[in-house]
Amino acid sequence: MMRKIAFHLNCLEQGGAERVVTNLANQFAANGYEVIIATEWYGENEFQTDERVRRVHVGLKEGDEKKHRLVQFYLRVKYLKEFLKKEKPDILIPFARRALYRGLMAAYFMKIPVLISIRTDPVGHYEELSDKIQIPILFPRADGCVFQTEGAKEFFAPRLQKNSRIILNPINPKYIGVPEPEHRNKTVVQSGRLVDFKNQPMLIRAFVEVHKKHPDYDLKIYGGDSFDGTKEILEQIIEENHAQNYVHLMGASDSLEKDMADAALFAFSSDWEGLPNALMEAMALGLPIVATDCPCGGPRTIMTNEVDGLLIPIKDQKALEDGINRLIEDRPFAEKLGREARKIADKANGEAVYEQWRDYIEELCTK
Repeated sequence: MMRKIAFHLNCLEQGGAERVVTNLANQFAANGYEVIIATEWYGENEFQTDERVRRVHVGLKEGDEKKHRLVQFYLRVKYLKEFLKKEKPDILIPFARRALYRGLMAAYFMKIPVLISIRTDPVGHYEELSDKIQIPILFPRADGCVFQTEGAKEFFAPRLQKNSRIILNPINPKYIGVPEPEHRNKTVVQSGRLVDFKNQPMLIRAFVEVHKKHPDYDLKIYGGDSFDGTKEILEQIIEENHAQNYVHLMGASDSLEKDMADAALFAFSSDWEGLPNALMEAMALGLPIVATDCPCGGPRTIMTNEVDGLLIPIKDQKALEDGINRLIEDRPFAEKLGREARKIADKANGEAVYEQWRDYIEELCTK
């Protein structure tokens, strides 16, 4: 008899953790597992789940939003606990910070193993007073943990490190096996939300300098607005540098595997990330890449400098400018990096990642 797996997170609005949960849920369902995704709310633009995956609302009910914050916190845990008592899953897998705490509290004193997953750089995200109170109390209750990088793993106590695995994100199949283009366009690309930590202002400023040397190249940034003011900052930089003709904010796209496949190179400028899906997708497409070696070590986990990409220091505009110029000017080297980058698909294809999760889940459930 196949096991019943319950994932828990805030919603399925399009983001990194939400994408991974959706992909995993779909794969487990396709392989005969009973899968439930328990969420706090419904987003406007969500990832689509397999019809065999059940979606259950465990968040606040009508009228709860008027109650005190502490009461709301208690109710969120209470509703999740009621869900666990009713469904009796073989394992609970919460994703992302607040969901981890809720999951561990709700499963307290219940014979349900909890497999938590850290999805971002812990530095700056697991350091508030509430984290420092909850982590020592709750994290020892976790039966296991999935990290994305060694850097994230090293942030936490040895006991959690010992009971953990590092598993890469699965790459969407549409990025795998895309034929190498016959010729590349003179375009530098980036994909990812317009948001402050991706440091797209540095990318545009670096490219303004690149363009002086290579006026036949343009920059296209694909990604939706996060409404944190970043888009307005980027538009201002473009206007100040009269760069409207060669720097383009393309908006969100569902066809990046076509939009970016024949670009000259991919430029990644983040100050920090978890394990960046956009970078893995660019690698799978075989794009030559220059990327910041940002904490908590995501790019370094999947790339080796000078082998399948160029790694540069964070917040170093000159290094980014030099890296882009190098890949533009040394095309044989750039193409070699791109061909090596494609090999990421061997270890991060959906089936390989699914098997690692499946084996870990089976191990924890058996224990």
